[in-house]
Amino acid sequence: MMDLIQWFVAPLQHEFMVKAILVSALVGLVCSALSCYMTLKGWALMGDAVSHAVMPGVVIAYVLNIPLAVGAFVFGVGSVMAIGFIKAKTRVKEDTVIGLVFTGFFAFGLVLISKVRSSIDLTHILFGNVLGISDADIIQTVIISVVTIVTLAILRKDLVLFCFDSTHARSIGLNITFLYYVLLSLLSLTAVAGLQTVGIILVVAMLVTPGATAYLLSDNFDHMTLIAIATGVFSSVMGTYISYYIDASTGGCIVVLQTLMFVLAMIFAPKHGLLVRARNSGAMNEPR
Repeated sequence: MMDLIQWFVAPLQHEFMVKAILVSALVGLVCSALSCYMTLKGWALMGDAVSHAVMPGVVIAYVLNIPLAVGAFVFGVGSVMAIGFIKAKTRVKEDTVIGLVFTGFFAFGLVLISKVRSSIDLTHILFGNVLGISDADIIQTVIISVVTIVTLAILRKDLVLFCFDSTHARSIGLNITFLYYVLLSLLSLTAVAGLQTVGIILVVAMLVTPGATAYLLSDNFDHMTLIAIATGVFSSVMGTYISYYIDASTGGCIVVLQTLMFVLAMIFAPKHGLLVRARNSGAMNEPR
């Protein structure tokens, strides 16, 4: 028992670990809350696109010494507008357009990083650097998290209806264009928060996996949200601890842990798990 307590307490003797654990938990919370809407809307690929497309915005904002969230927001919205324009003007399918746009924006970000002389570390942007997070980045993450959570709370019913059935949402008078861009804006901002923890490449996992895990475990959206937040915060905190002890990538440990939790849910979920489905299938095939 004492060894277990010591396992949890030892990293807290370092200030950088205390900051890393708190920020990881906060990012895990906000990403998980948003991931439920992403899962319900079927926006996994869109989340991947926006999280990569914000990269040039982050670099430009860094160079201009303005909040990274501003640059991310501009390029996040710009990427979706580009997707909509190309989809409307060509015969190319949406998934192909999304792939073209986000890789183009991401490549543009890589070019900017390679040409701009600054202290930007490509590795930190791609894979995160929560162990070296600054006080300014912590403040930014807190602000983004508060804005996201408050917005989701205020517009919860409208956003749930929009994600579940946008046609019905329009028929009862909801402004689905407004809700579309609200969700997109939150996605862009949350990508910046996740950038500090797991980096641009893996942030899509934090925006999709907790919601997907919860979706297997509950049919009620409120319960789904609580489960997603619990799994997101737990995996973020435990992933940070594990990375400390095995000296591995913090973002990688967090995402691997989230993936393992999804696999467990996929197998053992009480209503939608593989074991239950196999048992029910076997019962139906039994001779009567």
